[in-house]
Amino acid sequence: MRILLVEDDGLLGNGLQQGLRQQGMTVDWVESGEHAIAALASQRYDAIVLDRQLPGVPGDAVLTRLRQRGDATPVLFLTARDAIEDRVAGLDAGADDYLVKPVDMAELAARLRAMGRRAAGQAAPVFRWGSLSLDPASRTVTLDGHPVALAVREFDVLARLIRSPQRPQSQAQLTEALYGWDQDIASNAVEVHVHHLRRKLGADWIVTIRGVGYVLNPAKAAA
Repeated sequence: MRILLVEDDGLLGNGLQQGLRQQGMTVDWVESGEHAIAALASQRYDAIVLDRQLPGVPGDAVLTRLRQRGDATPVLFLTARDAIEDRVAGLDAGADDYLVKPVDMAELAARLRAMGRRAAGQAAPVFRWGSLSLDPASRTVTLDGHPVALAVREFDVLARLIRSPQRPQSQAQLTEALYGWDQDIASNAVEVHVHHLRRKLGADWIVTIRGVGYVLNPAKAAA
């Protein structure tokens, strides 16, 4: 998952960014509502962790702008305000979830994964495509019931494909989803990851649609 983290507290923001990265997520961190709006105008995210009490443009205003333009990106409000009426107001304003500081990293990551599943129309915690299973929480993959050892980015590519198995993903889309602003990217990185996945899963699991991108083999769904 690629996450936009909007948090003005430098110590907390750094801790959340590093913690979510350790959970296997790609995290871009900004420290103001203005920067959040700019980031959202140029980048697509799987979810947003949004502090409500930001300097300048507050989190509520960022969320309002997002929803007014029809952007349905899942938003988790992060705040020190724990009154019931504050939670209700945040959810009714368009937030998908609400977490009160101090934050437990495991809970935050689990809530983000749950939001990602709902956005993908997936109820079960494990994604399946035929005999292939992928568990985002444990970051494990099995094929025909046997574990498959994947490198971090290989897992991330497969996760993108299995979340929307009938929608091809272009190289640009995969690159955008997998790499944050501060990460160096080789021009052929996605091709290399796909090559390794085919070697480990089988050459026919991932189909290349010329000029479009990569997709899981539809024939495998019924396997």
